[in-house]
Amino acid sequence: MGVTDVLIVGAGPTGLVLACDLARRGAAVRIVDRSPVPPRTSRAKGPNARSLEILDDLGVAEEVLAAGSAPLPMLKYRDRLPVAETDPWADSAPSPDTPYDRGRLIAQWRLEEILRDRLAGYGVRVELGREVTGLAEGPGGRHVDVTFAEGRTERARYVVGCDGAHSSVRKLLGIGFEGTTAEDQMMVCGDVDLADGALDRTRWHQWFDEDGAVMLCPIPGTRTGWWFQAGPERDGRGRPLAPTADGFRRLLARHTALPGPALTRAELLSTYRVNVRMADRFRAGRVFLAGDAAHVHAVAGGLGMNTGIQDAFNLGWKLGLVLAGHAGPELLDTYEEERLPVAARTLDLTSERLRATLEAIRRPGGGLDAAITSDTTGLGVGYRWSSLARGHAEAGQAGDSSPEAPDAEVRTARDGERPVPRSGDRAPDAPCVDAVTGARTRLHRVFAGPRTTVLGFGPGSAAALREVAAAYGDAGVRTCRVYAAHEDRAASAPGEAFVDDEGHAAAAYGRGASDGTGTSTVVVVRPDHHLGLSAPAADARSVHAYLHRLHGAARSAERFSGIGGRRR
Repeated sequence: MGVTDVLIVGAGPTGLVLACDLARRGAAVRIVDRSPVPPRTSRAKGPNARSLEILDDLGVAEEVLAAGSAPLPMLKYRDRLPVAETDPWADSAPSPDTPYDRGRLIAQWRLEEILRDRLAGYGVRVELGREVTGLAEGPGGRHVDVTFAEGRTERARYVVGCDGAHSSVRKLLGIGFEGTTAEDQMMVCGDVDLADGALDRTRWHQWFDEDGAVMLCPIPGTRTGWWFQAGPERDGRGRPLAPTADGFRRLLARHTALPGPALTRAELLSTYRVNVRMADRFRAGRVFLAGDAAHVHAVAGGLGMNTGIQDAFNLGWKLGLVLAGHAGPELLDTYEEERLPVAARTLDLTSERLRATLEAIRRPGGGLDAAITSDTTGLGVGYRWSSLARGHAEAGQAGDSSPEAPDAEVRTARDGERPVPRSGDRAPDAPCVDAVTGARTRLHRVFAGPRTTVLGFGPGSAAALREVAAAYGDAGVRTCRVYAAHEDRAASAPGEAFVDDEGHAAAAYGRGASDGTGTSTVVVVRPDHHLGLSAPAADARSVHAYLHRLHGAARSAERFSGIGGRRR
């Protein structure tokens, strides 16, 4: 019986992002889904800013941007009349360190289609109509035996359940999914067609009345398609009715100035209830949970699909390094260590945003913009509490310092602040120039791909980069020298070289290297764009210890002994 490296259960955005990340690393990955055909659902309205960075890394952001649209201004109504218009992104703009300042509207089925095509480019296709019914640890705990509904059993080194809130994988593992369901907080949803020209498609229309609500957002890539959300109809005893096309027409006629027949088609009808739940743990041996299989929360802020995509990006590189033999299996413990606190914070954040939204819509002019804050971009999520986020002084020592409170690290900088990023934070982007070709690029494009990146700032970093390249160049580590505009580039360090011609990289990383006064520094960036370590270039011990944690022993441990004269 052959053994697959990773079997992914569930082919939504979470599973597809993980599959793409693993496939490009050369892992033997398979992805299965119980649905007999690719689901055509528009439930999630698109990736947020942080997820766009991930999709950019996977090479599909341009296609997502072309297929979607920018977030739309929100036109709010009361008693069928427009009373206010709000653009939640009016004061936002791209910056050198965050080129994606907002998300993108795109139907979930279209995003999944783009990801499936990308995955097919690696020779991997979703296996449809395959339902997992059993999981068992193999002899010696070296693999997982996976049983399917058709009675076939197959083996995988690791299994990841990305199969949604009703996850079969989670249930088979016996992992609890504690939380609450607010039976009184619900809405009916669906994809509808409106008569051509019935509404302005450059606005997200929102009718909030004392006795109900209707929300209509145009679906990008369609001429007459709209996302429909509304408070449910109720019977004479106040019980909610199941969604139907005729019910949608009645809701439309009741709350808007449109006649019911203006709604010409309704499909993918569902009832959404607010569930706030999280798995007790995200790992059981060789089986992991990600996305809605691990956590569900209020829809406010649009963080459901996005949190799952970011789960996948955190797990993918760790599985890749372990499968390649560069890292020990203990690296996989950091997936739950890092992502469970983020999920818990997300549950709190979305519940608070839902409360704020419900309060806002009681007043004329209130709307869904109340759910949008800087926290919902995902750009402020970091892992300073993680065991992978130690300062340079601790990296080479036993007995790490106590982790900081996770809740304090899920944050976005206030307007006007330029905080120096710390270990665990998202690595800032910055425009720069390829020192060889002269082509303009960005640091996140430099980071892209399945490797750890070591940046060198200042002349003293050249020796450190040479040592890193010699020891880890064959183990998935790239070295990049970042030159200030005035620096002499005649004696280039090994690896890639870029010119920080406008000083944005030095400013973003707090290096001060562009004015010639900064200390030469080495910055280790994890494959998921988070800072692993920032250390003086002469601190060989910290650099070596950190890379050893991710990539195993260097080809020659003595290679690091000469940097700055410090020995391990």
